Amino acid sequence: MKRFIFGLFFVMSGLMGAQCEAIYGNGAIELKLATGSPGELGLVEVLVNEFSKAKNVKVCWIKAGSGESLDMLKNSKVDIIMVHAPKSEIAAIKDGWAIQRTLIGSNEFYIIGPKSDPAGIKNAKNVSQAYKMISDTKSPFYTRADNSGTHKKELSIWKMAGVKPHGDWYIKNKDFMLSTLLKADKNGVYFMTDSSTWAVAIKDIKNSAILFRGDIHLINTYSALRKNSNKTDGDKMAKEFINFVASQKGQKIIRDFGKNKYSQSLYNDAAYAKKYFIEN
Repeated sequence: MKRFIFGLFFVMSGLMGAQCEAIYGNGAIELKLATGSPGELGLVEVLVNEFSKAKNVKVCWIKAGSGESLDMLKNSKVDIIMVHAPKSEIAAIKDGWAIQRTLIGSNEFYIIGPKSDPAGIKNAKNVSQAYKMISDTKSPFYTRADNSGTHKKELSIWKMAGVKPHGDWYIKNKDFMLSTLLKADKNGVYFMTDSSTWAVAIKDIKNSAILFRGDIHLINTYSALRKNSNKTDGDKMAKEFINFVASQKGQKIIRDFGKNKYSQSLYNDAAYAKKYFIEN
């Protein structure tokens, strides 16, 4: 009986994790798209609304970090993902369960923290040194700890710095970008956020500042991928949607997204991101 209850809980948790955060469009063909910040900040909605003007489609956005999104695509729980985890994306293509990996844009990561900067990372020469200074001073740092693209990037920087982070200062938060950023600001904790989320949240930031930015390792490229299938109308529509996002019209939406509301674009387009893109 206990085994049955545990199994039921596991299945239900998996199903709940794949629920639609929002549905855009009202066409007959439904696509499921998993992503994190591009959905949370509203880019997915704008792209789908434009795409659906000429297509009989609706898109269910599932809120998930890159690691979870990749897992859902692998298990055919979603049709499309937008992720920022280049090594995992390349592996998915090589393993054969994902196709049509397409560069769609980029932003960058910032290390934010208390304005007083107790770790002194404003004086760091590179991002590895900044992370090591946080570790050396045992300054509180939030890790997403969720296998998201941000978490993967963070772990790669700790490795570059020669640090295996552990201890009370290294705090597992396991939440999405915006909520973790606001929590870091409230509690005076260092955190690596992305530039898009920072621009959206800046009006609510009271105690934190951007303390380190500009290292090439902090460039954050986004790709779209779809499941390896071309059998259904949904598969065809998924292909068309990725083509749309990569088209001149889709790229203009990405390039201009946020300008009216935040006086700056939240994302760079693929033409800008191309020089940082890891192809294989």
